[in-house]
Amino acid sequence: MDSERLHALLARFTTLHALVVGDFFLDRYLLIDPLLAEVSVETGLTAHQVVDVRATPGAAGTVTANLRALGLQVTALGTIGDDGEGYELRRALRAGGVNCDHMVATPDRRTPTYTKPLVQHAGALPRELERLDIRTRTPLANHIRATLAERLTRLAPQVDLLIVADQMPEAEAGVVTSELRAALALLAEQLPQLPILADSRERIGLFHGLIIKPNLAEARRATALDDATMTPHEQAAAAGRALLHHSRRPVFVTLGADGILVIEPGTTTHVAAPAVDGPIDIVGAGDSAMAAIAAALAAGATPAEAALLGNLAAAVTIRQLGTTGTASQQQIVAQWEQTA
Repeated sequence: MDSERLHALLARFTTLHALVVGDFFLDRYLLIDPLLAEVSVETGLTAHQVVDVRATPGAAGTVTANLRALGLQVTALGTIGDDGEGYELRRALRAGGVNCDHMVATPDRRTPTYTKPLVQHAGALPRELERLDIRTRTPLANHIRATLAERLTRLAPQVDLLIVADQMPEAEAGVVTSELRAALALLAEQLPQLPILADSRERIGLFHGLIIKPNLAEARRATALDDATMTPHEQAAAAGRALLHHSRRPVFVTLGADGILVIEPGTTTHVAAPAVDGPIDIVGAGDSAMAAIAAALAAGATPAEAALLGNLAAAVTIRQLGTTGTASQQQIVAQWEQTA
């Protein structure tokens, strides 16, 4: 890819509308000043003093933030609880320019929330303490499943790309249930020109007819690949080919600092990642890569070109320490110029 091609693809991003369906979490950061610590009169334990609270959309919300940073219009489809965390999540999504009108509110579910206490020492990066997680671990109610599938089917023909973010560890407890996967497979048949990409930590092998983006560990787990004699590239290629048999669409296996392996029928392409010096923070790198890959495909990029955009976006976000970062078009161009 040359500079002219890169700029042409990026220029198309602002004309695109993306639908992100999946598990939207609230990331709540609590900044603690250790110099203000008190001792509880009642328990004798330390009472940590929070001096700032920051709430940002996480999980599928990280994907939407990256798409918005790239200039796309974005609609969110997921569930949200009738609770304070749900209010914060919806407010944060809207503040980022995301259309939340189709989110499904339900009083019997807690809004998934990661609470992250950060201790701030002068002159140093914040140090994260043990995280506190909130989520409902029981199966999603049937009427909510039906509502999500109906809204997905109605919205998909109106957008230029669709990203599925399956983040819930427990099967059937999140937005991406077996019913939703069936609806996605049907949409892939009915709308063959629509890029539909899926990311899933636990169930990447269950998506049929979709473009999928596992990392190496997820690809190995989904295919039960356990061969210590194979190199990571050989493992990625073998697992990717097995997944391609079911997905029938390109498979992007991310390899961290080693880039992305793109598996298509009859061909496997390794797209190297830019070298990154200094301290890094890999939180959210996969989501930034997913957003850039999906946007690039919708803009007309080849799978290899899309992987390159994904690598460039991840190289930008991993330099953003202590936060789940995003990559703008300008930052991607700067990274490209630095790499070229």
